Amino acid sequence: MKITTIGIDLAKSVFAVHGVNEHGRAVLKKVLKRDQMLPFFANLPACVIGIEACGSAHYWARKLQGMGHTVRLIAPQFVKPYVKTNKNDAADAEAICEAVARPNMRFVPIKNVEQQSVLSLHRVRQGFVKARTAQANQIRGLLSEFGLVVPQGIAHIARRVPALVEDAANDLTGSFRLLIQRLMEHLKELDRQVRDLEAQIQRWHRDNDASLKLAQVPGIGPITATALVASVGDAKGFTSGRQLAAWLGLVPKQNSSGGKNILLGISKRGDTYLRTLLIHGARAVIRAVQRRNDQEGWLPRLLQRRNPNVVAVALANKNARIVWALLAHGRSYQLGYQAAG
Repeated sequence: MKITTIGIDLAKSVFAVHGVNEHGRAVLKKVLKRDQMLPFFANLPACVIGIEACGSAHYWARKLQGMGHTVRLIAPQFVKPYVKTNKNDAADAEAICEAVARPNMRFVPIKNVEQQSVLSLHRVRQGFVKARTAQANQIRGLLSEFGLVVPQGIAHIARRVPALVEDAANDLTGSFRLLIQRLMEHLKELDRQVRDLEAQIQRWHRDNDASLKLAQVPGIGPITATALVASVGDAKGFTSGRQLAAWLGLVPKQNSSGGKNILLGISKRGDTYLRTLLIHGARAVIRAVQRRNDQEGWLPRLLQRRNPNVVAVALANKNARIVWALLAHGRSYQLGYQAAG
């Protein structure tokens, strides 16, 4: 019994394993507990192992790679079409085993410990940013119930709310003033947490050559550069810059049939966080171009005939392709670079 391909359906404590031989015949159907996983695969001859890209997938991929196995992570949406019957752990493991053997299957890059650590900083920072926005909106909403309207923007909260709380001319009770002060302290704490995490990301950025190269691209700062380097990993895993842009969901979605090519809006597939950072960076570049009133170049000409939102996505797509070229070929960014030939 020679096992060539294995599919693993991950969970917190119970793991379904499905293995086939070189003829595609099922020769292994097993359920393992968490503490049985590493001993079982340590005694197994090297083979191809497919894992659905979900929680703890990168950890298990690194562990199994260290034992000599070839591990490939598959996005969940690519596994689902291979589930033949009702969904259960055994059926999922069989579907993963079949999907990983497809010659044209696309795989998720396996992240190392450092990449996961940086992305964890990004994830926690984003959570604090959302909580800070929610807290600011709550303060603004509570004050509006008493006829005290504060303009949108966290900066207005910090400047105007303390004066409103101290103003004895309004009808606020003492308990409500203390409540707003408590919420303001919470808002300041959230803001401090965001700044501390951004400082950690900045330190990692300064020590990473690839991230420093990406930050030279207009519209890409340290936050976006570190997130891209940590998420993409080895850019040579993508055959072209367009494939990276498609992986980020920045290319048109198709609904073509019968020889009629119909292109819709962007697909919005892939990592929403990375796509958001690239588009926001593109918006900053567009605002700078509009302030300078530039008329020459690709971007000003495009702004003259298309909506700024469309231009922002187009520039984000272009920056994604530049990112691939810089990472895949180890180059530095050159303004106005023209490819040979």
